[in-house]
Amino acid sequence: MGVGGDGDALRGVKAGEEEGTRHSRWRTFLVWFLRLVSAFWLAKGLSAWAVIFGVPGNAQPPFENRLLSYQAIIVYFAVIDLVAAVGLWLTSTWGGVLWLLAAISQLLLSFLFPRFVPMTGWIVAFYVALIAIYFIATWAAENGER
Repeated sequence: MGVGGDGDALRGVKAGEEEGTRHSRWRTFLVWFLRLVSAFWLAKGLSAWAVIFGVPGNAQPPFENRLLSYQAIIVYFAVIDLVAAVGLWLTSTWGGVLWLLAAISQLLLSFLFPRFVPMTGWIVAFYVALIAIYFIATWAAENGER
């Protein structure tokens, strides 16, 4: 048992450390990814508030003169985008859930109401890519590479 048993134990410890390092890399990647998406989503939420407040440079009619359905959509994204951005920055579970709700609802609304929520094919592909990266990184951070 002596030497062979100790070598096996040390090999197991080294394997565990390597596993932990890979696990740690995925967690670090996930945190940075969530923070970058958070900054983007914060800007997106602030742009919705700019529409509501009528920031100069917007050639659209005043917010209060727009259709009620348009107003509801803008207010919804003005609130949910900022709350999701804070949750993503904190890397909390609820932040990811709210972000997914905001992103998927924007994708759905762009198909149902393209006049109110215009999205190009590139933006749709970007959102789908962000969602896919989020799921892959979350899975890898929790399960590690095996």
